[in-house]
Amino acid sequence: MSSSVKIFSGKESLYLAEKIAQSYGKPLGEVTLQKFSDGELSPYFNESVRGCDVFIIQSTFPPSDNIMELLLMADAAHRASAKYVTLVMPYFGYARQDRKDKPRVAIGAKLIANLVAAAGANRIMTCDLHADQIQGFFDIPVDHLDGTSIFVPYIKALELEDLVFASPDVGGVKRVRSFAKYFNAEMVVCDKHRKRANEVASMQLIGEVKGKNVVLVDDLIDTGGTMCKAASLIMEKGAKSVRAICTHPILSGSAYDNINNSVLEELVVADSIPLKKQSDKIKTLTLSDLFAKAIRKIHDYESISSLFI
Repeated sequence: MSSSVKIFSGKESLYLAEKIAQSYGKPLGEVTLQKFSDGELSPYFNESVRGCDVFIIQSTFPPSDNIMELLLMADAAHRASAKYVTLVMPYFGYARQDRKDKPRVAIGAKLIANLVAAAGANRIMTCDLHADQIQGFFDIPVDHLDGTSIFVPYIKALELEDLVFASPDVGGVKRVRSFAKYFNAEMVVCDKHRKRANEVASMQLIGEVKGKNVVLVDDLIDTGGTMCKAASLIMEKGAKSVRAICTHPILSGSAYDNINNSVLEELVVADSIPLKKQSDKIKTLTLSDLFAKAIRKIHDYESISSLFI
């Protein structure tokens, strides 16, 4: 007999979880987040999850309370005899710390992977990891969904001629190449050099963009410094237009001012992280249908390969 599906949400991802549950056709399960006066979290389920396939939705963007709440909910479901616990993390935080790029630093992505497994999760579902190889940090199955399924139809609808895709740094070449291959378009690369985190010292463009409509592609956008600098460089090289696609809108610090004052025609993002404020230049596409379909396929033991473009 197939177990029933129950979908729950952490506090900060409720806006997305409600859309996922609606798309799936099932109401969100009831969960209460108790908070002690010192800030300590204590979530608990208001309904039985015994023998159920439990899906807990929470992106792990700052503050770290979001991670702690997700871990506690996973532990609670596991201890309440859920049959299967899947953590749905549309944005997987600490993914930028995926290697030792200098001495005496933590590998944050591996630490989060260890914590998730220790909390009792049986499976992870996420979207557009900062690096594909982070999947190897987990000893449990990882369903790594691809944001192209919502961004490609949007780009198609724009009907842009002379289309070129651009990577704002060398590390994103593989991601951009998949877009360029699908649209049978050219690609260019912005080679940047950093003095320190979130600060670009210099940038050069590899490739030709004169007379082209350029789409910059990245997995996330934080302060927007790199993206806006890349857009300016592309326009200086004679491009007709430049816009950007970024799955995860972290948008910290002066990001909104940077984007609003940039040459970008628009910034297209997913709703994996809620926007802190609205901007005429920022357009949000929802991941809800993608995750709802993935949840259904996982529960029915079907392949999710049909969800990829």
